[in-house]
Amino acid sequence: MRGEADLELLGRPAVALVGARSCSSYGRSVARSLGRDLAAAGLVVVSGMARGVDGEAHRGALEGAGATVAVLGCGIDRDYPAAHAELARRICASGGLIVSEYEPGVEPAPWRFPARNRIIAGLCRATVVVEARERSGALITADFALEEGREVLAVPGEITSSLSSGANALLRLGAAPVTGVEDVLELYGLESRSSETATLGGTARALLAGLESRPLSADELFRTTRVDPGAGAGALIELELAGRVTHEDGVYRAAI
Repeated sequence: MRGEADLELLGRPAVALVGARSCSSYGRSVARSLGRDLAAAGLVVVSGMARGVDGEAHRGALEGAGATVAVLGCGIDRDYPAAHAELARRICASGGLIVSEYEPGVEPAPWRFPARNRIIAGLCRATVVVEARERSGALITADFALEEGREVLAVPGEITSSLSSGANALLRLGAAPVTGVEDVLELYGLESRSSETATLGGTARALLAGLESRPLSADELFRTTRVDPGAGAGALIELELAGRVTHEDGVYRAAI
């Protein structure tokens, strides 16, 4: 283990957030939002510190002022990927842990990552798959969770996106859908402590309400909500920075 926390952290109620490395902006936003709100509610957020969904889950947990645990497929003296060295430092400094079953000095190898996924699943009562292809490592984590009698949940994705094929397949097989953080917290008997909407400006709240029913372009959103485009542009940036909306291909969507 590496970090300022002690072994007790690994015994606290925890949830795994896993998904694609090459995730979409929607997947990044959802992972970060879920990580933030789950950590704020008191759960330990566990993931693999990989690029994409894993990294965003850890960052969200840090934003939620909660604890997060990163499980590596190499020795704990390695920051893998190297681009996440600063993220690893923040995890350790904020009361989280970096853990591994491998001795210091062990290099990352492809076969070690599926092996480490069983530890991610084993530390948690539930595993949430945010975005995953048909042959994603996140599905291996879900399989380990099911073998151990743990809960598996999945975030529904676009039916035309290959990034969502694995997560949608889990839903067909009976995984519980995640349509909001409350779907996860209910398993733990917890309630959301998120107060983000209250801290948003009035224009941002109006735009967020306008996206509740369907995705819209900026022009459509401004017309629907009757928000001045000048003020609306700034409010959209505010919502994106807060992780409340995603923007892809000219369309804005409300995040979970």
